[in-house]
Amino acid sequence: MSAYSSSPLEIVASAWRHRALIATLTGREVAGRYKGSMLGIVWAFLLPLLMLATYTFVFSVVFQARWQGQSASRGEFALILFAGLLVFNLFSECLNRAPSLILQNQSYVKKVVFPLEILPWVTLGAALFHTGISYLVWQLFALLVLGVPSWTVLLLPLQLLPVCVLTLGLSWFTAALGVYMRDLAQLVGVLLGILMFLSPLFYPLSILPPGYQALLAINPLAPAIEATREVLIWSRVPAAPGYLLQLAVALIVAWAGFAFFQRTRRGFADVV
Repeated sequence: MSAYSSSPLEIVASAWRHRALIATLTGREVAGRYKGSMLGIVWAFLLPLLMLATYTFVFSVVFQARWQGQSASRGEFALILFAGLLVFNLFSECLNRAPSLILQNQSYVKKVVFPLEILPWVTLGAALFHTGISYLVWQLFALLVLGVPSWTVLLLPLQLLPVCVLTLGLSWFTAALGVYMRDLAQLVGVLLGILMFLSPLFYPLSILPPGYQALLAINPLAPAIEATREVLIWSRVPAAPGYLLQLAVALIVAWAGFAFFQRTRRGFADVV
């Protein structure tokens, strides 16, 4: 058997074996981001507020955008917009970091016993922390605009599960590929910028012609963004078949990404 198992069971087994190390590194990752700044961890709350205010002003004031079938309230538009951004920002934060993940941790590569496969878990943990802070900001604003939330908001962690699994898979793949292709970081940044506008963040899929709806539905973030709004804003439970399909695709991508990482990691030390 290979020294680095690519079994799908190893994905969970490795995370469980190194759970304490993942927690420690995740805490260090979050703390390090705000270390030395005047406001410190306050930035974690301030940045989502600034983002929410900026996007709301640009799209609901400058472009006079309104969500199809919804009220003209700018507050409601902001909540709809930001609910989608919760999903996209979680995904993009991890993918932006992934191509340089190994290169920025070269000291770990030289340590044969260090479990390099946990680095995407650390990045995901930090991204989930920021998503949680953004959700608290969203929820406080929602209390003012929409009132007491429905019980369906409790489904948000379940709804984010396929996104997290998909993100892990793509992170393993791009982290490994980024060691050998140094231009990958720039390419991923461009692709994420394109993906933002090809995702139903600033518009619902329903306003597009049927042909374009089917095309954009290929985007794995599209159903996740739409379903997140279902549970947070419109108090509806997403259809089970669609959710299970998202999860199945995410699991396949995660396994493929993990297997690619495990099979290419032998050459990391020679390249970095």
